[in-house]
Amino acid sequence: MDSDQINKINSKYKGAILDSHDFRGDQTITVQKNVLIELFKFLRDDPELDFKFLMDLTAVDYLNRKDNRFEVVYHFYSLKHNHRLRVKVPVSEDDCTIDSVSSLWKTANWYEREVWDLYGIKFNGHPDMRRILLYEEFKGHPLRKDYPINKRQPLIGPLN
Repeated sequence: MDSDQINKINSKYKGAILDSHDFRGDQTITVQKNVLIELFKFLRDDPELDFKFLMDLTAVDYLNRKDNRFEVVYHFYSLKHNHRLRVKVPVSEDDCTIDSVSSLWKTANWYEREVWDLYGIKFNGHPDMRRILLYEEFKGHPLRKDYPINKRQPLIGPLN
């Protein structure tokens, strides 16, 4: 992917793109979360971009290092054009929610559940927002930087 595609995204979503860069072929844009679904439909459906493959979805906790504590990070790949794109979306601790993209890419279902489980970021409109790696009685979200590493969790007995 060359800078023409980043320019195309920037021109269509002027004002919603907070940052973009191309470093050694690594394309990254940072966007406001209020345009997420519309932007992602554009990335998937535009023939010049054609990002039909959501490779990964994760989160980063920037506790006390950025204005917004979290970023949800999406990695896309275009099989047709053999190019990649990383999209970062800042999420504040006060409003720790973001729209689900599981209606656009089915693989997002598991990724979003993992981010909810480990970081506590809730995905609006997700069809099954429950823990995927930890048990339901687990308290907190262990990949948050302020999670107490010595915290004792409730014990659960055998399932009947």
